[in-house]
Amino acid sequence: MSTSKRLRSANITQGAARAPNRSMYYALGYKEEDFNKPMVGVANGHSTITPCNSGLQKLADAAIEAIETSGGNAQVFGTPTISDGMAMGTEGMKYSLISREVIADCVETCVQGQWMDGVVVIGGCDKNMPGGMMGMLRANVPAIYVYGGTILPGRLHGKDLNIVSVFEAVGENAAGRMSDDELKQIELHAIPGPGSCGGMYTANTMSSAFEALGMSLPYSSTMANVHDEKTASAAESARVLLKAIELDLKPRDIVTRKSIENAVSVVMATGGSTNAVLHILAIAHAADVEWTIDDFERVRLRVPVLCDLKPSGHFLAVDFHTAGGVPQVMKILLDAGLIHGDCITITGQTIAEILKDIPSTPSADQKVIFPIEQALYKEGHLAILKGNLSPEGAVAKITGLKNPVITGPARVFNDEQTALEAILAGKIKAGDVMVLRYLGPKGGPGMPEMLAPTGALIGAGLGDSVGLITDGRFSGGTWGMVVGHVAPEAAVGGCIAIVEEGDSITIDAHKQLLELNVPAADIIARLAAWKAPAPRYTRGVQAKFAFNASTASTGAVLDKF
Repeated sequence: MSTSKRLRSANITQGAARAPNRSMYYALGYKEEDFNKPMVGVANGHSTITPCNSGLQKLADAAIEAIETSGGNAQVFGTPTISDGMAMGTEGMKYSLISREVIADCVETCVQGQWMDGVVVIGGCDKNMPGGMMGMLRANVPAIYVYGGTILPGRLHGKDLNIVSVFEAVGENAAGRMSDDELKQIELHAIPGPGSCGGMYTANTMSSAFEALGMSLPYSSTMANVHDEKTASAAESARVLLKAIELDLKPRDIVTRKSIENAVSVVMATGGSTNAVLHILAIAHAADVEWTIDDFERVRLRVPVLCDLKPSGHFLAVDFHTAGGVPQVMKILLDAGLIHGDCITITGQTIAEILKDIPSTPSADQKVIFPIEQALYKEGHLAILKGNLSPEGAVAKITGLKNPVITGPARVFNDEQTALEAILAGKIKAGDVMVLRYLGPKGGPGMPEMLAPTGALIGAGLGDSVGLITDGRFSGGTWGMVVGHVAPEAAVGGCIAIVEEGDSITIDAHKQLLELNVPAADIIARLAAWKAPAPRYTRGVQAKFAFNASTASTGAVLDKF
């Protein structure tokens, strides 16, 4: 539908409002003929808050120019961001997941409030992706996602560095395995410029998922921000969107149960972030598609891990891109019957049509993507664990572990900071199971990520020998014997709330089990005696999020009424 049709629709019912409405557009430089062109929103996540978003303006400029030269009118508006890497370990981290909802609200509000005919959403940091996608699906006008691009690796002593290198170095330094000077050098060299964190962490996981979903252009999810191909891809994305507007091809036509299954399959094959579980549940909810936490386990059992990518592997997103990126992985999965080739994409082509010229076997001169018969793991890496500690489910990343099974004494913490202090002070020993609670969607509030304690465990050499469970989240850069998203959370009286110091806990990824080894009668008695703590916030976005957030097992969304 063209701009003029949408405006006419509004003005027919509003009568005398027509002239003032048009007058506002004339003030923006519109001419009479512009009302026959589509009005295309550009949701620009550019900011100087974080390197992830500091390189977005050139992409927005490229998209705007392409819209204007292709016969559209660009309408630019902003979306905010929170830097997970900068906020990690602070009270600010509790605003990260909240920003997903704020971004979704911004996109929905501007697109619907201004009657836009389509929208290009441009984002970089972790919550930009799911937030933008949720807003696109709510508005449901033709839309395309433009990922800001990954960062190039830092370099020191001939080795690649990234943001996780710094967090792990802190643990090594505290354990006496690294000098203060070496830690400082890693800090100085890890982040060389603009772009999102470089491994298969949350930003690159979600961008890859969006490409598999059909909502971004092929290869666009793994390009580096500083490379010219990223800017060219942003312009091409805008041109593709103009065609989608002509075809009236909407997000909910593309985002279906089958395409979500494709996206989850790619997340599993690439070794993606645990956050993908939370965000894809939220995206499915926005799309009104039936998808549950148990569907992740169903996909995991049949899709192998094909890529050797950080955090548990060796390579970064730039290496993945050079090796063939998401299209190469999808072609391998398509040939194996593990994804749906008939899903439509924003280009108007099906997945099978897009992949028809991709070789079935990855290039032999790379070591990032493996043929299916040489899969790194026969099953996916994101396991859904259940048991008396997590009857609704919890999420564990099980790649990179020698043996993803542990039974040990609980070391209980009601906040992240005291847990980190205990690790750095050497108070956590091999065989312990750390319990970090009251950090869920309602309890945090905002379900903060905890890369600081998990990175410290890895740096201290305890990644394979210490378990950690939490009702909060983990960074996409986390790996080790860790289990997050425990639901129900402590703040609503979940079993994690009544764990006591020294209780025996079992984490068993082979059996998908998370169990408190305490007699049932004792658990019942403890739950009966439990009292909910006072809310940490009573005003503002934190209070609103805590009041409205659904359980993590349904995506921690705010509109599941």
